[in-house]
Amino acid sequence: MAEHLDTTTEQALIEQVNAARASGTTLAIHGGKTKAFYGNPVQADAELDCSSHRGVIAYEPTELAITVRAGTPLAEVEALLAEQGQEFPFEPPHFGERATIGGMVAAGLSGPRRPYAASVRDAVLGVRMLNGKGEVLEFGGRVMKNVAGYDLSRLMVGSLGVLGVLLEVSIKVMPIPLGRITLVREQDQSSALELMQHWAGQALPITGTAWLDGRLYLRVAGSEEALSESQRILGGLPMAATEADAFWTAVREQRLDCFAGEQPLWRVSVPPATAAEAIAGVELIEWGGALRWLRAGLSAEAIRRLGAAAGGHATLFRAGANAAPPTDGVFAPLSPVLSRLHRELKRAFDPQGLFNPGRLFR
Repeated sequence: MAEHLDTTTEQALIEQVNAARASGTTLAIHGGKTKAFYGNPVQADAELDCSSHRGVIAYEPTELAITVRAGTPLAEVEALLAEQGQEFPFEPPHFGERATIGGMVAAGLSGPRRPYAASVRDAVLGVRMLNGKGEVLEFGGRVMKNVAGYDLSRLMVGSLGVLGVLLEVSIKVMPIPLGRITLVREQDQSSALELMQHWAGQALPITGTAWLDGRLYLRVAGSEEALSESQRILGGLPMAATEADAFWTAVREQRLDCFAGEQPLWRVSVPPATAAEAIAGVELIEWGGALRWLRAGLSAEAIRRLGAAAGGHATLFRAGANAAPPTDGVFAPLSPVLSRLHRELKRAFDPQGLFNPGRLFR
């Protein structure tokens, strides 16, 4: 696909940032707002809407990479990739029809395939961004062979817009597997964790794991021969293809019953081998045991202690109905050293503190 240049919306964004600089106006950056719930609440003077800055810039399927503007709808890009038999390796959640590529990168959230293929950060090859000085910066490259050394583009992944405005992103893609099946086993939480640990050391084409309501779901992908051999080793009963697709979509998009409710939803990241009893109240386990979801009436401090004691950390993913976020923020507080580095990085990219004030750390 030939490169298509359009500087109209980019120039408009630059002008808006420069006007904000001159007046000291803080900006809440957004695209489709599908992930506005994630992170700390932003108290800004004005909004910077990037949803009009859209379009595919370059896509050569043989290079397994695509470059798009940040406001491009995620669904449109995934449809384009599917036409060429390709997809994103990290299976990004949308959380709504208006999800954009920029929001996908800024949030840095990955779906069930993340531990078996790549995270968003692993797949980003390069970015073009607008900093708080009104300067357009480029990091990384557009194809894998052009990326070398320490890549600052990955700093933008998961930064929730506090470092700058994403303009363009280049991302690795992968071929869609020849086939997929999902196997289901009746399993309690402890034995499910033990089995996932056992299989993690084997060369199995697993692309998704989930434990929910006493059942272990195992998704494998590959050739017909690979699927047959995987079923022999893993056991369990195969789900119908449409039912399996609906299940993994519900996991990725948080449509399962365990994601609903009034209480705060916590995302606890721990070493996969962490015992079931180390974190009580877990309703869903993903990523081979490394990601555990729970709704609990415990305080933020208590849940964070549980995560830290297991060698991980806890994030308040959704605050719940009428619930205020913790006073120190939804993310685990940084150590003094990391906090200092974060502040220095923020000052380097956004010296006036214009972008998404307080959304990442307070």
